[in-house]
Order: sequence, then C-alpha cells, then structure tokens
Amino acid sequence: MTSLAQSGKQRPKYMLLVDQLIDKVTRGEIRPGEALPSEHQLCETYQLARTTIRNAMQLLEEQGWITRIHGKGSFVSTNPPLPISKPLDIFAFVLPETRTGYYPSLQRSFEQAAALTQNQVLVCCTENKVDMQGNTILQLIDKRVAGVALVPATVPATPAYQIRQLQQHGIPVVFCHRQVEGVQAPLLSIPFREVGLLAGQTLLKQGHRSLAMFSPHRASASIEYEAGLREALAAHETACPEPFIFHGPSSQLHPIDYEQDLLTTLEAMFQRPAPPTAIFATFDSLAELIYLLLGKLGLRVPEDVSLLGFGGTIRHGAIQSRLSSITVDEVAIGQKAAELLTQMKQGKLPIDSAEIFPMPINTSTGQTLAPPKK
Repeated sequence: MTSLAQSGKQRPKYMLLVDQLIDKVTRGEIRPGEALPSEHQLCETYQLARTTIRNAMQLLEEQGWITRIHGKGSFVSTNPPLPISKPLDIFAFVLPETRTGYYPSLQRSFEQAAALTQNQVLVCCTENKVDMQGNTILQLIDKRVAGVALVPATVPATPAYQIRQLQQHGIPVVFCHRQVEGVQAPLLSIPFREVGLLAGQTLLKQGHRSLAMFSPHRASASIEYEAGLREALAAHETACPEPFIFHGPSSQLHPIDYEQDLLTTLEAMFQRPAPPTAIFATFDSLAELIYLLLGKLGLRVPEDVSLLGFGGTIRHGAIQSRLSSITVDEVAIGQKAAELLTQMKQGKLPIDSAEIFPMPINTSTGQTLAPPKK
C-alpha cells in the first residue's frame, strides 16, 4: 500500500493523489486510452476515503487528464494537457549466446526485420545465467524499450517474475525457442522432442543401431531431445541398445568450456566393447568440437563414426558447412519475433497473447553421415 497521510501538511490529500497520478501518466506508466484503477482499488492502494478519490477524479477530469465513462471507469485522455513520455523505439533481443550456432543468424534477421519498422535493436547476452538476465531486464525497463524478444536463460530456469516485470511496465515480450512457465506471451517454439525424434530416425535410416547423444547440460530442452531420440529407437522394428547419453556440466553453451570432459567421455565411450556408431549433438558448435576430438582419438568422420548436429539453416565455417544436421529456420524466427513485437506495440495483438508458433525443422545432409562399417 502507498500512504499519502504523511505527505505534505498544506495540500489536501486529493491534490496529492492528483499529483501522483499525473506523474504516472506523464512518465508513461499509464498510457493514453488505458483505464485507471477503480475507485475501490485506489482506496486500498493509497489508504484514502472514497470521497477523497472522487474529488481527485473530478479534478483530473476538469483538467483534461482523464475521461470518465459511466459504468466503465476512468481512462487516460488521448489528448492530455502535457506531453507524455513515450517508450524508446528500440527492440531488445536477449540471448544466452551470440557467438556460435544459430544465434548470429537469428540476431541478424531480427535486426533486419526491426529496421523495416524503424526500430533499432539492442542485443544483450546473458551467458545463459538467470541472474545476469534479471539485471538486463531491469536495465531494459529503465530504458523503457518498446519490446523484448527473449531466449530465456536455463541456469537455473527463468522465473516468471522476471518476465512479468516487463509486461507490468507495458513492455511486450516474445519468447523464442522456449517459454517461461507461468507467463503468457507469444512463443516461437523449437519442437525439441521432434528434433530428437528426427535425429534418431535419420540415424536409424542410415543403418545405425548403437547411438549416443551429447548436450551442453541437463535442461528442459535436452530432456526433450533425449525423449525424442528414445521414441525413435523404441519405434524401430529391431531392438536397439540403450543409447549413450552425455549431459555436459556447464551452463555455458560454448563447449570449449568443458572440452576436457568431452574428451574423457569420448575416450571411455570408444573403449567399450560395442561403442556407438553414430553421435547426435544437440548444438552445432558442440558437434564441431566433437568432430575435432574424434580426430584427436584417431577416429574418422564419417568412416568410423557418423556425426549429426542441430542448428540453423545458414551454415557457417569450414566444419559447420560440412556437418550433417537437423535444422530450424533461425531467419524466420528472428523475422517473426520482430513482427509480433510490432503488432503488440501497435495494439494489434494483446501483450498477454499465449499464441504458439511452432518452427518447422528439416535435415541438412552434409558430409558427416554415412552407414556404419560392416
């Protein structure tokens, strides 16, 4: 609750309330056309009598700050006496990683789409850490950005209150890849389970029966990848061995941070009597490092072991361009995110829309996939 009882002894309480509400309007916290809280809510919030609230509403109406509609409430005037602060025409893109995988292309496509509606873009990297993401969100609220596209951090899982802070300040949010439980906002989803399923089906079709899966760390997405892979194995006509599953120890998406763990795991895996003949890595940059480490162990790709990654449709670099992968159209995700933010900014789409837009997946053939040696 906010009390006005101790604020200024010379001015009536209803005038103090008028001052506070005008301040909220001029700073853009309550925007033109938006409804003010009800008289009952204002009584509870400011600990004032209903008569005081009504006096304040009457004065605000007389001064042209609000319009009162019988049976509906009080609304901020679309033509107030003083200029109202407007949000910056800047969209923020909050990403856990900006260096590798599909993130550079995702960022570029978002920037290009935002430019078409005269919106500049502020790119923020959270390093996949929730505390860093929280600090970033507070800064974006302070800057009063026009909208935020967000790939939520996963270490630990993003709490709902971080996103609600944005929405409560009238800043629209679009989730990319995954949503945050307890928050309603549009989602451009990667169907993680279907990615794992397609990876398993692709490897089985090549004749592989003994498979391994590597992911950066255990999170909701990696659990879904694994479930899809197991679903593909279970549906096959012949029984397949239990897949070898590796979840990295790091919250960082860049695998260089846990290279030694990967090397140790690969060494042990290929010393087994029946090692996997194919590996599915849930991130292209992880697959690239595995490719190099397999060479260090004297194993050839794809002659000795096949390798399948997951990434964007745009293939960069010497290894990624040759890598066989399940792909998602990161350009379409970036463009759609900017489009949805523009619609919410213009009032054409509710800020709490829970619409889900699944992103299609495909396969990039590459050169790292072949039938197992007989």
